[in-house]
Amino acid sequence: MAMVDLTVRGAGIFGLSVAWEAESRGAHVRVVDPAGPGAGASGGIVGALQPHTPDSWNEKKDFQLESLMLQAPFWEAVEAVSGISAGYGRLGRLQPLHSDRDVVLARTRAEAAMRNWRGWANWDVIDEAEVGQWRPASPTGLYIRDDLSARVHPRRAIESLTAALRSRGVEIMADADDSTPTVWATGWRGLVEMDAGTGVKGQAALLRHDARGHPQIFASSLHIVPHADGTVAVGSTSEREFDDPASTDEALDDVIRRAGEVLPILKGAEVIQRWAGVRPRAASRAPLLGPIPARPGHFVANGGFKIGFGVAPLVARVICDLVLDGRDRIPDAFRA
Repeated sequence: MAMVDLTVRGAGIFGLSVAWEAESRGAHVRVVDPAGPGAGASGGIVGALQPHTPDSWNEKKDFQLESLMLQAPFWEAVEAVSGISAGYGRLGRLQPLHSDRDVVLARTRAEAAMRNWRGWANWDVIDEAEVGQWRPASPTGLYIRDDLSARVHPRRAIESLTAALRSRGVEIMADADDSTPTVWATGWRGLVEMDAGTGVKGQAALLRHDARGHPQIFASSLHIVPHADGTVAVGSTSEREFDDPASTDEALDDVIRRAGEVLPILKGAEVIQRWAGVRPRAASRAPLLGPIPARPGHFVANGGFKIGFGVAPLVARVICDLVLDGRDRIPDAFRA
């Protein structure tokens, strides 16, 4: 392998995306992860790429918006090299409105979306007659429909990115000597080692039900995500305390039961897979990006709690801007 310009430690969505961006800019990159690609939370099954609410605008929401708009070209470029579908689709999201107060707030947010989403997407309040049969019950008969939300199949996306990188000569290895510059994208354990955050366990299930082409649903704190392969993912739990990061239990049974209550068409659907993993949550809840204090030549890209896949394309850009070009575009709220 040629002399390495950049070492990326961690082969989750942040690490692989940084490696892809760096290689696309002509850098010689290696990725180091003893567990292999997608061994942590990035190897999951839900893949809901959802925006934060469009009101109370801040730099975190603006960053997420810009990155969501990069998703389609990002995955198109990766798939053109790998030949493997990441399952990306911008099909929107439905949320039922349960009270008159919810309706008023949703309409206020629709006005905020017109201001803050730059004309790139819409947040609308619609009647159930406009929805069709793929919908949960709504006491008001009204729903939020946004067309910014998208989905990706996390595990397939990691497979696609890994194959694309390898086809371009990027070595993904279990171990390597220290070098600089190095980007640390080592998930929840990396945050704990830095004393900069923790991990939150999530459990999810994959159901055999073909709803491809339909929007995802967020209701009763559940994400219901139809995938392009004819499955539906439901999740997830948020567990601060856990003994086994990879085990599933009665908490997932409850998720599956509630999914059938929210969307009766899913009742009795075959459970194809049960999954659990730990998501990295930085202390600020925002992604943690930038130079690692007191460690020259070392940088962090971590903490994509619940929004990791959604912000990964822009995380990769700003990290490569900084590490490769010396240009700092990292939002202040994200800094280590």
